[in-house]
Amino acid sequence: MILNVRRRVLRRLALAWLLISAALGGIAYYLETERIDDFVLGLTLAETGKLTASGAALQSSHDPAGLARLQAEAEAMVHDRFIVVELYDKDGRKVVEAANPQFEWIEQALKAGGHTLQPGKVTYEKFWLKDELVLQVLLPMADAVGAGQGWFEGVYRVDQTTRNDLRTRIIEVLVITLIGVLATTLLLYPIILSLNRDVLKFSRDLLKGNIELMEVLGSAIAKRDSDTSAHNYRVTIYALRLAEALGMAPAPMRDLIAGAFLHDVGKIGISDGILLKPGRLDADEFRVMQTHVALGGDILAKSQWLQSARAVVENHHEKFDGSGYPRGLAGEAIPLAARIFAVVDVFDALTSKRPYKPALPRQEALDILRRDAGSHFDPRLVGVFCAIADALHEEIAATPDAGVEAMLGARIDRYFFAAA
Repeated sequence: MILNVRRRVLRRLALAWLLISAALGGIAYYLETERIDDFVLGLTLAETGKLTASGAALQSSHDPAGLARLQAEAEAMVHDRFIVVELYDKDGRKVVEAANPQFEWIEQALKAGGHTLQPGKVTYEKFWLKDELVLQVLLPMADAVGAGQGWFEGVYRVDQTTRNDLRTRIIEVLVITLIGVLATTLLLYPIILSLNRDVLKFSRDLLKGNIELMEVLGSAIAKRDSDTSAHNYRVTIYALRLAEALGMAPAPMRDLIAGAFLHDVGKIGISDGILLKPGRLDADEFRVMQTHVALGGDILAKSQWLQSARAVVENHHEKFDGSGYPRGLAGEAIPLAARIFAVVDVFDALTSKRPYKPALPRQEALDILRRDAGSHFDPRLVGVFCAIADALHEEIAATPDAGVEAMLGARIDRYFFAAA
């Protein structure tokens, strides 16, 4: 069980690591790419800064010398880092253009996007085209006093060394982020295991307390009825072994245990004169005795943990043909746990000595079960129980009461604590 808990914790921490790493990695990637955008834009602005000094030439077409200087500067730029350089006057007319023919395919790929001049703003957009990183930038040009003179548009190509440095930087940031989250996750693992052990211990103690309460309550009722709680332990083991032969799942098995042990809890509300009467009850007394089923349901209704026992407590006196009480249920409308319990309860009552009757031989008791199969009992369950009854009854009969309690305790551990 401890190993299973560790595996579950590891799986959940691994999932948390992946989710947090993805989230933080995405944030780190976004912030780093924003930083790279600013870095590349800074490189671009540094390259274009020299054009602002001669930007006044853009406002007049009567300054051929100034335009020639701008054209020469633009030509020099496209042979360095720029792929395209275009200069516009303040009315948006292109007056200077230069392009590097080596990267004409990049220029063609970008033309499809177009752009809108936005006076007073620096506009840029970054593109990865194949293995090339380029920045398309549009910025205003001003004279010495800051008056608008025109516009510069260029496509800046980031060199291979810079691109490699940027990739390395992104990878480093992502790796550091992932390692940081992983280290935090690994540090949390022993802490979570320690907390889980505390919670598990508390849960087991609480479960143990609930089971002890169930046993104490069931035993108290059984001893009031017959001066011994052995019937409760025997009949619960019979019910479990029959359910195991049927292949019942662990969860309904736990419900069956609780129901079998508390099946007569409602008898706490029946007077001693009726409950302990040695002879047969008359009609009025029997009607009073029948109320123990409803009383049992009312008692269990006050405990959320014991709700699972109600299927047996409220239905173990129903009969397969519908002639039982309190609701006259028939066939599979009767809960399976109650049908199982009805078979073993009658068998144990028949084979046990009571103050008002001797114990019947096992085969005689089984003959009674077979006779009443289809009327009182589910015939399928009677068949399965009769197949295991001989060995099971011999085992129980040869075991002292303390040993029977230990047998039941082992099964309670299997179905409650191991499952928990």
